[in-house]
Amino acid sequence: MTKLIMNRRRFIGTTAVGAAALASPAYLRRANAQGSGEVNIWTYNQFVPDAFKEQFEADTGIKVNVRLVDDQGKQFNLLAAEAPNPTVDIVTVAGHRFLQFIDSELLAPMDTGRLSNWGNINPTFSESDWATINGNKWGAPILSGMEVLSYNTDFVSAEEAQTWDTLFSEKYANQTAYIIQDMMSIVMLMMGYDGNMVAYMDDPDKAAEIVEEAKAFLIEKKPLVRKYYDSGAEVQQMFVNQDIVLGHSWNGPAAALINDGFPLGMSIPQEGSYGFVYTLNVANNAPNADNAYTFLDAILASAEIGASMTKASGFISTYKDSSQYLTELERKSTSFPEEQLANLQFFRAEANQMKYGLVDPAVEAIKAA
Repeated sequence: MTKLIMNRRRFIGTTAVGAAALASPAYLRRANAQGSGEVNIWTYNQFVPDAFKEQFEADTGIKVNVRLVDDQGKQFNLLAAEAPNPTVDIVTVAGHRFLQFIDSELLAPMDTGRLSNWGNINPTFSESDWATINGNKWGAPILSGMEVLSYNTDFVSAEEAQTWDTLFSEKYANQTAYIIQDMMSIVMLMMGYDGNMVAYMDDPDKAAEIVEEAKAFLIEKKPLVRKYYDSGAEVQQMFVNQDIVLGHSWNGPAAALINDGFPLGMSIPQEGSYGFVYTLNVANNAPNADNAYTFLDAILASAEIGASMTKASGFISTYKDSSQYLTELERKSTSFPEEQLANLQFFRAEANQMKYGLVDPAVEAIKAA
């Protein structure tokens, strides 16, 4: 009990220090002309650092309204409900979900000519195959991440964390948590299938069988899980409160805990996992499109801003040279051994319509079981 209290105190104390250190940056160059109005953004927690937001507002006169989202499917449904006249200007879409948003005409092609700082993005992300669809760019890549097995190092060993099987073991019954939709892809991978489902695009019956098998597995293991969760902040709090000792998570929330001094480790298990890239996108018919581009160009302005986004979110910056603004611990919390990286593959979008048409109902069935 004493150790837990010390860990909580250390976590709370270092979080306060981290917030103070980020509160007064000197990296955003002052705009020559003051703007006006607002820009409305839907994004994940800490993707727009508070310090950047405050300085952007002071420098441009544009008010930034942030609405937090915690799920790509929910964001799609919100945007689709408002089409063709959305209230939002900028949304945050993972690269592997582009096609769903584009096919529904919810995003506007990205006019990179209006972004003088586009070249600050590492070409690995800005010029990759997934970033260009129908001859257009559709988003500005800002952060990359992956699905990892996170674990409290006071209770779970690094060896145990080398396999997803530990997440479903009786040993840690009711001490685990995961996002069901994400786990569906990982469970398919554990079973030796293509979790992207690209391999089954010409065999929808096989795809349906695989999803049914993964669904049955998760229903069978349901008594062992403490909670299905949605947001990174939620899984962080469960770790800090010691409600769980291991769980599936994105690497960003896990890295943020590590940097705050919490005894957390993370691994890419031997069965494999998936990586993804988050992008900022202009909504089709955005009400404040000019302000949206002003915001995007500002947030792409320097490697130091990219580093501040990594510090705030825990995800890996896509900006060139951003790592030079990270501490040794921050760099360590955003890197993995080569042998683990070899287990990683990126989410792909080609089969998304079929995949999520099968996976989304399966997720609801698991929750209801």
